[in-house]
Amino acid sequence: MKIAVLGAGSWGTAIARLLANKGHDLVMYTNSKDQYKVLQESKENPDYLPGISLPQNLSYTLNLACVEEAEVIVLAVPTSACREVLGKIKEYSLKEDAILVNLAKGIENKSLKRVSEISKEILGDLPFVCLSGPSHAEEVAKDIPTCVTVACQDMSYAYKIQNIFSTKNFRVYTNHDLVGVELGGALKNIIALAAGISDGLQFGDNTKAALMTRGMYEISKLAIEMGGNPQTFHGLAGMGDLIVTCTSMHSRNRRCGILIGQGLSVEEASHEVGMVVEGIKTTKSAYDLAKKLSVDMPITNKLYGVLYEGKNPLEAVKILMARDSKDEIEEVFFL
Repeated sequence: MKIAVLGAGSWGTAIARLLANKGHDLVMYTNSKDQYKVLQESKENPDYLPGISLPQNLSYTLNLACVEEAEVIVLAVPTSACREVLGKIKEYSLKEDAILVNLAKGIENKSLKRVSEISKEILGDLPFVCLSGPSHAEEVAKDIPTCVTVACQDMSYAYKIQNIFSTKNFRVYTNHDLVGVELGGALKNIIALAAGISDGLQFGDNTKAALMTRGMYEISKLAIEMGGNPQTFHGLAGMGDLIVTCTSMHSRNRRCGILIGQGLSVEEASHEVGMVVEGIKTTKSAYDLAKKLSVDMPITNKLYGVLYEGKNPLEAVKILMARDSKDEIEEVFFL
């Protein structure tokens, strides 16, 4: 199976390693000449996965034309870069049976579109599969047992990707709810940022448990309003991804939140993390979507204030705690 992985960050590299070790014909694309040279010479990606040896059968390229030979194209770039990369892919002649697998977890800021919608807009009917779930690249690269889910509107493609990606340490489930899986993966980053801020403020386990629980409730409300299946948020792309992202130091969203809670600016915290923090831009998208769809998302609203309006994180927590009393579960949520 010829597979092209577009993007040589931590997640793209971990997936390329996994698939190459399984025996697939793998090429990983990078747009950085310096990174290309390091990958070629060292067979490692020290900036993103230090200490991880990459398979000898994994090749590297600076030429995006690699997509023309690929039966599976793995999109492993930040959400903000997806439109640009997909636009470039359109310039090439893709195989008739090619499948696009997206690893990005976010919502485009200006259009408020999911990556599948951007792909549909640019590439038309090219089969689109979303891979999501609790899966830190650092652990996948060490073959630590991991479970994920893949979603597609046409389940035949989800089953095909399930078979291609599954290994003894990487268990792949399928889900027909593409909307829910995409939104679960994107929106949990908002709550992970908030959980990190809570840690940075030196709050306790009680606070984080409340943030995670109420956070899952409010992002589920938004996702269901947009057509997602409620059951998806009990699964890997929902609660599973939320747990791992809110509790692990592998999580760049949580690490960024900790730094903000400790007093760094958003820009300083992002720079310190050193990688794209998807939750920052996703918070803006979710804030705008919530207003557009009239969905109450108090945690997201207060986090937006911290990230984009310079609000004090401690004051945001006080306001959340002082809100009017209410029932825990809104009856309308289940209608």
